[in-house]
Amino acid sequence: MPVQTVEAIPVEVPVAPLEEGGLAPYSSNHDNVETVDRTLVRIETDDGTTGWGEMLTAMQSPSVTAAVIEDVIAPELVGMGLDELREFTDSFYYPYVKTRPFLGAVETALWDALGKRRNASVSELLGGGVCDSVEVAYCLGMLSLEESRTYARRAVENGFSVLKTKAGPDWEHDVERIKAMHDATDGALQFRIDPNQGWAFEEAVRAGATLEDAGIYLQYLEQPCRIDSFGTYERLRERLRQPIAVNEDTYFPRNLYYICERSAADVACVDLVPAGGLTAVRDQIAVASEAGLSVSHHNGFDLGIKQAAVLHLYASTPALNLPPDSVYYGWADHILTDPLEVADGSIDVPDGPGLGVDVDPQQVEKYRIG
Repeated sequence: MPVQTVEAIPVEVPVAPLEEGGLAPYSSNHDNVETVDRTLVRIETDDGTTGWGEMLTAMQSPSVTAAVIEDVIAPELVGMGLDELREFTDSFYYPYVKTRPFLGAVETALWDALGKRRNASVSELLGGGVCDSVEVAYCLGMLSLEESRTYARRAVENGFSVLKTKAGPDWEHDVERIKAMHDATDGALQFRIDPNQGWAFEEAVRAGATLEDAGIYLQYLEQPCRIDSFGTYERLRERLRQPIAVNEDTYFPRNLYYICERSAADVACVDLVPAGGLTAVRDQIAVASEAGLSVSHHNGFDLGIKQAAVLHLYASTPALNLPPDSVYYGWADHILTDPLEVADGSIDVPDGPGLGVDVDPQQVEKYRIG
């Protein structure tokens, strides 16, 4: 059952407006999201078994993303058997170019195909037995105080207990938004706040301390300062009692190692695609867990393929002890034949073979670009 074809398919899918139950415009300190470019990866073996993966379109360029997958990775993959998956991901190397995110999407497709071939779910192949349903964190962009109150209440009404919000250049406004959402929901929510590396050290200290003075203790403060600043994160942990998380730093295995070595974070917010796939991210999770960090999983407006992969990861990896971010409820449309259902703040782990989800070819063609 060797791999016969590898195809990269760029798509652009709309996000539903906030007032219609979605998230658009989803505002952070670097963009306003109303549609999202993703690249799907489809592999097929010589016996017709297919597998699907997914990644954020690199550098917003469908042609660049497709070229790396089809011109760099595919020639090394075609002809390989599915049972050689680990050997391929461990040994694949391309000089001077960071290929891990592309490899992460391809490796997801390989796991999907292997599960279908063996009539087992990906979580079963990875060990399984942890859970059948995964609690997820509700996500909000930067909004006004009144909008923040409204949609925080909506999160509680829909069964969510954790809310993640983006943060921008005005840390004082961000703090006021957290206070407003906390008061509007009578303390029913735990909060994550994510400035995407946008705060200076003193801004992060003052924001965390101000919330602490207000009696609001975050689930974590995510990557407030730039990556590669391990000393900054050490000092931040000394100055605050708010848990500190790293996300973008986990995209570089060396960085995560140094963070753990220097006790510079409380939480690792990992992502299987930039890590290089399910196998690689489980290795990262093991490193973080052994260092005493809690672990969550990031979300980059994942469509159903990667969302399913994250659910299988949680169903097989006990060290993932904090809910993953999810925006799956925010899409205006889906590419799956039977979309996943977010109910009472949780998503069931698909129980079919492979990832347990079927991609709808007509929907893929509807949203194909490039």
